[in-house]
Amino acid sequence: MSEQIAKRRYLLNFESQRLGQVFTDVLVIGAGVAGLRAAIEAARRSHVILVTKDTLDECNTAYAQGGIAVVTDPDDTVEAHIRDTVDVACGLGDAGRIELMAREGPARLQELIAWGAVFDLHNGAVALGMEGGHSARRIVHARGDATGREVSRTLARKARETPTIRVFDHCFVIDLVVDDGRCIAALTHHQKYGHQIIWARQIVLASGGAGCVFRETTNSPAATADGHAIAFRAGATLRDMEFVQFHPTALYVAGAARALVSEAVRGEGAYLVDREGNRFMPRFHPDAELAPRDVVSRAILTQIVSTQATCVYLDVRHFPKGRFAERFPNIAALCQNFDIDVEQNLIPVRPAAHYMIGGVAVDENGRSSVDGLLACGEAAATGVHGANRLASNSLLEGLVFGQRAGALAADQAARERSAVAPRDIRHRQEQSPRTELDLADVRNSLRALCWRNLGIDRNADRLAETLEIVDFWTRYVMDKVLWDRMGWETQNMLTVARLIGHAALARQESRGVHFRSDFPDRRDDRFLGHLTLRRAADAVKVGFEPITP
Repeated sequence: MSEQIAKRRYLLNFESQRLGQVFTDVLVIGAGVAGLRAAIEAARRSHVILVTKDTLDECNTAYAQGGIAVVTDPDDTVEAHIRDTVDVACGLGDAGRIELMAREGPARLQELIAWGAVFDLHNGAVALGMEGGHSARRIVHARGDATGREVSRTLARKARETPTIRVFDHCFVIDLVVDDGRCIAALTHHQKYGHQIIWARQIVLASGGAGCVFRETTNSPAATADGHAIAFRAGATLRDMEFVQFHPTALYVAGAARALVSEAVRGEGAYLVDREGNRFMPRFHPDAELAPRDVVSRAILTQIVSTQATCVYLDVRHFPKGRFAERFPNIAALCQNFDIDVEQNLIPVRPAAHYMIGGVAVDENGRSSVDGLLACGEAAATGVHGANRLASNSLLEGLVFGQRAGALAADQAARERSAVAPRDIRHRQEQSPRTELDLADVRNSLRALCWRNLGIDRNADRLAETLEIVDFWTRYVMDKVLWDRMGWETQNMLTVARLIGHAALARQESRGVHFRSDFPDRRDDRFLGHLTLRRAADAVKVGFEPITP
């Protein structure tokens, strides 16, 4: 299965020797939990440059509310955490890597505490919350609903205190440079220094997710799928791109950006009700509000359609007075900003794109199919989520596999004894004579299209329509040499929308977060395995890696 794509691989015209030259042992792209943890680990034995297109505070990690799923309770077991993760993964989870993640989690948590992270306590021990899909209370949280910010703050401070790490804020990675099959550098644009080329022995891609490809998302505005797109252009194999997780409960206020209302709210006992005040989740799953996220998201969508409403509601009015604000201070303040008194009023919510399960195919240490390129975090497909991510396993995944990728990068860099040296690499594409489209309009229209057709409910007709429209935009956008972040992000979003569309069209079944109304059943006879996408010459090749039962 293949389709024609633009022949140009680099987005930028360049001559490497005419750009600003920067050299390092290890380059880490992205400053979320995975990138920071990778940089800290690699810096134990190598010099590291950590680049982020915004600042260390602007990333999906900082937006995470729920917590870190990790076994700390003597009454809980690692085996139970493994079992819960495998069950939610719908047959596609890698059992070995899931076990690795669950067993290494406690050590990664203790590191954070040693580095100054402050988590909420109960009777002198780390307080534990409950979330959907878990069989025990094992969600470690900070300041109620600000776990991500605490993790981000702690890791960022540790990185800045590490003398062998240099942080480049406001540095956009445009493309990876591959020579003779090896990833050797990154083309970047720095807000102050302009275009540069960063040469590195090893590159770790930890650029985050793709939520902004969709109109409705809980993600940071920075989550524009850049890492997925640049890895694809560099020739890396991508895997599981059809699996996009939609969070069931984003605050819905018409005209306002969507904001996450943590799964932990339901874990503490909130009910989901429709516009008539009727609780509906018990009809859809025995675990009701604590069912896996894909189940809850589809149930909410079904209820919205059947009641001809724009949203459903979270009901926390039965909580003891003051309890909600104490446990979820940031969510309470957010609601208060919209004059929603949670002790008297229902909280309007609806699903939104939340987490990109698919990404660069990697092994348990982050090694990709391209020599010299590693990936971790949301930019990678590690195999631990399968077809559906268990709540609060994302920060855990970032910590565990970020550490492992950083360790491998440092080890590989140390094996290369020769100095990092520049090479004469050039790329030139003539400006296209085709009409230039309004990029802002393309971007907004793309996000609306993806929400409508690549969202919670998919079918062949809508997927084909998506690819046809995106292909049209691609002809007028990908053939241009653009010169700013808005342009590069739009090109990356178009690239990744097409990849999601092709993967979703190829998987003719429903599994986990991927639901096809024209193929509503799970089909292990045909699709027990992973769809892969890679660039070969001027085509996208879709492959399949079966899992042996």
